[in-house]
Amino acid sequence: MDHLLLSYTLFILISLSSFSGVEPITFKFINKCRHTIWPGLLSGAGTAQLPTTGFYLSSAQDSTGKFSCVTGDCGSGKVECLGSGAQPPATLAEFTLNGADGLDFYDVSLVDGYNLPMLVIPKKVTRGGCGATGCLIDLNGACPKELKLSAAAGGGKGAVACRSACEAFGDPRFCCSEGYATPDTCGPSVYSLFFKHACPRSYSYAYDDKTSTYNCAGTDYDIIFCPLPYTSQKLLALRKDGVELPLVNKTMMYLRSHGSSSPGR
Repeated sequence: MDHLLLSYTLFILISLSSFSGVEPITFKFINKCRHTIWPGLLSGAGTAQLPTTGFYLSSAQDSTGKFSCVTGDCGSGKVECLGSGAQPPATLAEFTLNGADGLDFYDVSLVDGYNLPMLVIPKKVTRGGCGATGCLIDLNGACPKELKLSAAAGGGKGAVACRSACEAFGDPRFCCSEGYATPDTCGPSVYSLFFKHACPRSYSYAYDDKTSTYNCAGTDYDIIFCPLPYTSQKLLALRKDGVELPLVNKTMMYLRSHGSSSPGR
C-alpha cells in the first residue's frame, strides 16, 4: 500500500538559469534546521534540468509511493521535482550564472511567500561586490493571520508558511499584474513591507530589484537553511561586502526561534 508522506518539513526551490559557457561552480547546501528538509532544483527556461532535481538534506525515514510536502510541494509525487516548480508559499534562491559582464546574479525571494530561513553566501568577495543575502528570521509565527498557512491540513498545529498577498487575495495590485504590471504602477504594499522590514536584503515584491539583486564573479556559494541569526551576523560582519542594507532587522530577530519546535513531526 502506498504511503503518503505529508509532513511539515519544508521544501526549497533553487532556480538556476544560464549554464552555457560557465566555469565550474560549486553550491554547498547546509541544513542547520532541527528537522529534515527537501531542497528542490529547477533550471531556467531553455536550460537543461540538472541531473538531480531534489534531494534529502539530512537523514529521514524513507517512504514508498507518493511523496508530498505541506509547503513548497512540486507535485511530482517524488523527492525529485523532475522539472516542476514549487507550489507557493516557498522561500526561493534564484541564480543566473555567467550573465552580463560575466557576473552571476542571485537573490533570495519572498515574492512567492516564505516557509523557512535561508542564507546565500558567496565563498569569496570578488568582482561585483558579492553581498550575502537571505532571510535569517522565522517569520511563520509573526506572519499576518490573513497570510498564515497552518499545518491543519496535515493534522498538525501552528503556522508552517507565510503566503504572499498575491497568493492570498489574487489582487492585481499585490500581484503586479494587469493594470499594475510596471514598476511605476506597482509598489510595495503593507504585506510586502512585513517581509522587507524583517529581511531587508530579500526580494519582497516583483519590482524590489534595487535592494534585492546581488552579483559576483568567479566564486562558489554556500546555501544555508535555518542559519542562526546572531552567529551569522557576527561572521558576516567580517566580510565587509559593502552592502548598505543590514541582512536582518535586529528588532525582529527574536520574534520566534526557528529551533523552538520541530515542524517536521
